Amino acid sequence: MATGRIIKAIGGFYSVDDGSKVWQCRARGVFRKKGITPLVGDWVEFEPVGTDEGVVTEVAPRQNSLVRPPIANVEQAVLVFSLREPDFSTLLADKFLVHVEQAGLEALIVLTKADLVDDEEEIDAVRRLYETPGYPVVATSTVTGRGLEEVAARLKDRVSVLAGQSGAGKSSLLNALVPELKLPTGAISKKLGRGRHTTRHVELIRLPDGGFVADTPGFSQLDFGDIASTELAACFPEIRRAAEGCRFRGCLHVREPDCAVRAAADTGAIPPSRYRHYLAFLTEIREREARRY
Repeated sequence: MATGRIIKAIGGFYSVDDGSKVWQCRARGVFRKKGITPLVGDWVEFEPVGTDEGVVTEVAPRQNSLVRPPIANVEQAVLVFSLREPDFSTLLADKFLVHVEQAGLEALIVLTKADLVDDEEEIDAVRRLYETPGYPVVATSTVTGRGLEEVAARLKDRVSVLAGQSGAGKSSLLNALVPELKLPTGAISKKLGRGRHTTRHVELIRLPDGGFVADTPGFSQLDFGDIASTELAACFPEIRRAAEGCRFRGCLHVREPDCAVRAAADTGAIPPSRYRHYLAFLTEIREREARRY
């Protein structure tokens, strides 16, 4: 038996990297009977068949896994949002961050197309907004090269997944970091204000200085189907910290008396947009829960 990491999965075929070469493998039927689907990022045992083919026989326990994108054993999520074309959306950014927090991943926010922004204060405002809860923010440009070295340093020797809004430039960012990739990129639709989905599957890409990064299919909508109303506050770090001072355990931070979160939002210690989005997401989740029961 040999071991390796699945770096690509398409149509029942799994590309397994053993550190020296990539094997094209199929999975044994026993996985279907057990309800197990091997994911990109999984560590597996496989039985070589011939010189470059094999059969996956065992999937190692996962540290974590995501549903969208379907990937396992990720250390950090690199959330890529454009500053222009399309414009940066705090609502969409906060949705992604909630899902990253629920998955227990570290988050890095990468702002692309900084060369299209004339006022540096606009970038600084986004940085202040997200550095308050503790997220690192890097402004980049594949045109000028701004921020690319910092992003590369944060990816080094780690397994990272790139996600974010469609048309934000995830593939362009990867092409700048690993030029030999030559990933296809999509033009922005001026009518719709978003890009075409140029990435069609999840694939782990080995970085020149060590580590892997996954370029994932772009998507612009996320639901909260796996998050309970009582769990949402913990997905906002600044709300989670402030909630320790709430009078009542289980406080949802809406209209409860002596709520430390609402007090922090009133003083600006919790950014207004973050608290506003928390309330919007909470309403969405509670409406779903009411329909369910």
